[in-house]
Order: sequence, then C-alpha cells, then structure tokens
Amino acid sequence: MISKSQNTPQVSHHSGLHSNVLALNRSYMAVHVIPARRAFCLLYKQMAEVINVEGGSFMTYDFPTWMELSDLKLELQEHDEHDDWVRSVNYRIQVPRVIRLVNYSKYPKQVVKLNRKNIFLRDENSCQYCGKHFGSQNLSLDHVVPRSRGGGMSWENIVCACLRCNVKKGGRTPREAGMKLRRKPFRPKRNPGFAHQLNSDKYACWRNFIDLGVESSHGKS
Repeated sequence: MISKSQNTPQVSHHSGLHSNVLALNRSYMAVHVIPARRAFCLLYKQMAEVINVEGGSFMTYDFPTWMELSDLKLELQEHDEHDDWVRSVNYRIQVPRVIRLVNYSKYPKQVVKLNRKNIFLRDENSCQYCGKHFGSQNLSLDHVVPRSRGGGMSWENIVCACLRCNVKKGGRTPREAGMKLRRKPFRPKRNPGFAHQLNSDKYACWRNFIDLGVESSHGKS
C-alpha cells in the first residue's frame, strides 16, 4: 500500500508491480529496465520523474502530479487496456512506463551478458535444429562447434537445442551429424528480454528511447 505518511511508498502486491519501467538518464538515454516497485520509490524520493508520451510529445510529472493525472484518467475513464495500476489504501495510481533519473548522468553499457536465460530468449525457446518450441526445462545449450574441437563459449557458437537434438548431435558439428541450424547464432545488440518487451503493445512507448540500448533487464540505479 502507498502511504503518504511513510518515508517511502509501501505498495501492495498487485499485478502492476510485476510490470517493468524503462529508466532514462538525465540526457534521456535508456540505461536500465527496473521493477515498478523500484520506480515508485525513486519517484517518491524525488530522484526521478515520469516521462509520459502524449500526442507525440514528452510530458514530465513528479509523484504528486502523476497521482493527480491517474485520478483524472480513472474519473474520465481514459485509461488503456495495457495500462497497469497499483491500488493503495485510498486511491489507485498508474504504473509509469518510463521514468527519468534526474541525478543520473552515466551512459548505458552495450554489453549483453552471455547466460542460459539470454540465449533461450534470443532463440525464443525454440530448438535451433528441429525448430520446435519447448519449455525451458526441456531445453539445453549446444556448442555448434564442440568444445572438444576448440569451440568456445561465445554468442556465435552456442544455440538453444532440445534434449533429443542435443543427444543426436553429440560431440559432432552439425554437418557431421547431418543436421542444419535454423538460424546462424549471433550476438544480440541489446538484452533479449528487453527486445521481447519492446515488441509488445504494452511497452510500445519504449521505442522512443531505444537507440542506445539497455544493459540488463533489471538494472540498479
């Protein structure tokens, strides 16, 4: 719950708290994607402001004025189906999609971490040999050029593979195993999880700030 008497807002568990917020630095460059809870704390402490896209223009709001706008949207029933809301004791407040860190001047890093989660996201949880989609528990990582043959741990040499295809390929190259990659593995320009959200209607406004990318899907400011 959000309480005006607290030093920081205490928000209740609500589906809106599971949404993400794009954080910009002072120069309006995308630097992090943070949980909604973190965004509300930054807004309440006056460390950030809401950046809202309205009619092709960017409007800024502090925490009190964002609350007022949320009340007005509810009163006029102008909220969108993709909007997320958090309920407090006395009112509801809309989860912002974008905030600007008013005292944060660092530039975004361009490094995307090479890990199991990001490889699965890059390959959309699809086996890169048979093309079928699987749950994460039924997928593994495959070295295109086996480690025993000098294949390294890199974006360009690791793909998502189902257990059956991984066993079939074994310690061979795809050509030796008579298998073909559906898509050549590549190093993503930005975090795959961020890219997936970017393509959704829910986070469409993020596209105004994507030129410089984001380091991670859950950064800290």
